[in-house]
Order: sequence, then C-alpha cells, then structure tokens
Amino acid sequence: MVRRDSKILGLFMAHRASLLNYASGIVGDHARAEDLVQEAYLRFDSAAGPDAGATLVQEPVGYLYRIVRNLAVDGRRQQAREARVMITGADTQAEQAAADHPSPESQVAAKAELRALQAAMAELPERTRVALEMHRFGGHKLKDIAAHLGISIGLAHKLVVDGLEHCRARLHRQK
Repeated sequence: MVRRDSKILGLFMAHRASLLNYASGIVGDHARAEDLVQEAYLRFDSAAGPDAGATLVQEPVGYLYRIVRNLAVDGRRQQAREARVMITGADTQAEQAAADHPSPESQVAAKAELRALQAAMAELPERTRVALEMHRFGGHKLKDIAAHLGISIGLAHKLVVDGLEHCRARLHRQK
C-alpha cells in the first residue's frame, strides 16, 4: 500500500533534481537515474512509516541520498555481472547474420562462380568429369565410381583429384 504523506512527498520533491544529478553521476545515464530516484522515493516512503528508525527521523535527506546511492551501486554491479555474461558484440553479430535469402551482390557473385565452374568442368576429359560429378554432386564412393567406369579404385581417386585441382585452378585464375 502506498502512503501519501505530503511531508515526505514535499521533502522528496525539494531534493529530486539534486538526487537525479547524484544518481546520474553514479550510473552515467539520465534515464536509469530517473528510475533509481523513483525507486528511492518508494523505498523512502515505505521506510517512513510509523516505526521509522532514528536515522530517518534525524537525517531524512541523508537517508534519501543513501537509498539512491545503494540502488545506483547495486545497479552498476548488476550491469557489470550482465556484461561479463553477455556475448560481446552479439547485437552486431545478430544484425550481420545471414538473412533468409542472399543479397543481390552475393547472388551475382555466386552465379558468376557457377558459370566458371561449369566452364572448367566442360574442359575436363569425359571420364574425369563423370568421376568428379559422381563423387562431389552424387555423393558416390570411390568404389562405386570405379565400378561404374570400369576402372580401379586408385584410378577413380586420381580422376577425382585431377578434376578438383583443374576446377580449383580455373576458379582461382578467374578471381
């Protein structure tokens, strides 16, 4: 239950601006300082009940400043704990994360790379091209490629490696 004691409210309002400056100096943010000072008033008001302690009665303004300071220091500690736990740069990383679809620039680059790869594969001897396509695009094992082409597994491996090296060299020359 919130009490509405005009004496307490008047005391708070008389010192509100200086309390805001005090809190802002500790937390470094005016909006957070506003929240702290409001919370301090609520605590001050509840502490000023009929069983108020001697400190509140003798030095109500000092007590109010102490509440603001304690809240501000607690807030800074919590902020430091959160900063240690949070991933540095997470906001930036989230903004830079890939969208559901690639950008127009990356689409153009990918299409150009695909055309260059198709041209490089067209330059390969038939057996090498088939071995490379079966291995890289079809997911076939070397023994399946060897059986399909009627060659040894070692030769199937060599054809795949030769095809990869040719395509890699062709793509690097184009860049």
